[in-house]
Amino acid sequence: MTSETQSEDIRSPWSGEVVGHARLAGHAELDAAAANAVRGFSVWRAAPAWRRAEALLAIAHGIAATREDLARTIALEAAKPITDARTEVARAIQTFTLASEESKRLVGEYLPLDLMPGSEGRSALVRRVPAGPVLGITPFNFPLNLVAHKVAPALAAGCSIVIKPAPQTPGPALALAAIAHAVGVPGDVFQVVTTTNALAPSLAQDPRFAVLSFTGSPAVGWALKAGAGRKRVVLELGGNAASIVHADADLDLALRRALVGAFSYSGQVCISVQRIYAQRAVFEPFVAALAEGAQRLVLGDPLAEPTQVSALVRASEADRVVAWIDEARAEGARVVTGGHAVEAPGGRAVEPTVLTGTRPGQRVVADEVFGPLVVVEPYDGIEQAFALVNDGRFGLQAGVFTRDLAVVQAAFDRLEVGAVLVNEVPTWRSDTMPYGGVKDSGFGREGVRYAIEEMTERRTLVLPASPPWPEDTQRPRT
Repeated sequence: MTSETQSEDIRSPWSGEVVGHARLAGHAELDAAAANAVRGFSVWRAAPAWRRAEALLAIAHGIAATREDLARTIALEAAKPITDARTEVARAIQTFTLASEESKRLVGEYLPLDLMPGSEGRSALVRRVPAGPVLGITPFNFPLNLVAHKVAPALAAGCSIVIKPAPQTPGPALALAAIAHAVGVPGDVFQVVTTTNALAPSLAQDPRFAVLSFTGSPAVGWALKAGAGRKRVVLELGGNAASIVHADADLDLALRRALVGAFSYSGQVCISVQRIYAQRAVFEPFVAALAEGAQRLVLGDPLAEPTQVSALVRASEADRVVAWIDEARAEGARVVTGGHAVEAPGGRAVEPTVLTGTRPGQRVVADEVFGPLVVVEPYDGIEQAFALVNDGRFGLQAGVFTRDLAVVQAAFDRLEVGAVLVNEVPTWRSDTMPYGGVKDSGFGREGVRYAIEEMTERRTLVLPASPPWPEDTQRPRT
């Protein structure tokens, strides 16, 4: 331990109790981590595909063997309801399993190059090679699976990786590193450094990293990209995800999924449903049913099995969300249900909140709330709905509830987002799909296969024309 290294307690956002400890690395340790990653890259890039595949699958099995301990750590550090924490662990298992399979499918291509006179007989082989050491910076809200979405593709691609987890939730990343090292992944290949957010820019600027993969706030992400130099950058920066509920939709389905999409993990999800645009014919009954459903959600201790909503990660975040609600109310919005802070033993929660009567420029509509709040507004024609969804600086995912294929096709063509989900909320994600957004929502794509592409580069071998065969080899052999 260097003289720079400090230690801090990790406290539960719900109870306020100390649930862990983290060593905070200083500049010297961060410099050592980058140097180690360079050494690790020289080792791991030479590992054959079968070796990488076996290691990734062994990590998946290691996660499965400790799944309940990992889920409990997530619930304690992040105040994520235990049932949701278990789902996150299951997804991390799947992420490493997918990466194990993809590590064996890093295929290239053959290109004929005889396209002009003088290039007769020439051809090329194109393959993907690991770009170099990767730096992954991850947020608090998915402290295991968002780490997995950086580590698994990096290892599959043949890259070394350093993870800087969120200071509030280092436990799952540290546990994952321990699992990886136990199954034979060298320590220099996968490292976790816990440090303050203030030191993140120094890591991102380090030229020894070839790739920066960041998940977090737009302000931080774009600032890191600006200082990243020549390295490849992948940014997943969140948004204010919207759903459209057309009059012909299955309203019961749309309602059930909206409750999950808006209030899971207290809305602290970058693709949480923040805006719903319901066609005017179904608007009033939909708002009423959504408010009734929100009132039935169970708010409480994240370790309690019935809990669906718990404390926000910091009490100050709960205060901010309530301030935004009060601001919207003062500007004419109507709080249909919720809108108040709830005191937890050691933190603060916010009631599941439904707002209507808002305007497009208000913060609860235009900015990322990152809390248990959803705005519901009416629309008349579908083109109006598309315009409302597209209005603003974000574009991560959007959901469309309808039975009309023409509406689906129009939504896919018109909506300025990374993905359109049909009869599903934008909060849904598969770990194998390309995931990312446009505008202020990010740059590049995650999802195992697509993250591997971001962490590798094409290398081309140009082959000359075949030399003439010696005369004695031209005779048919008998």
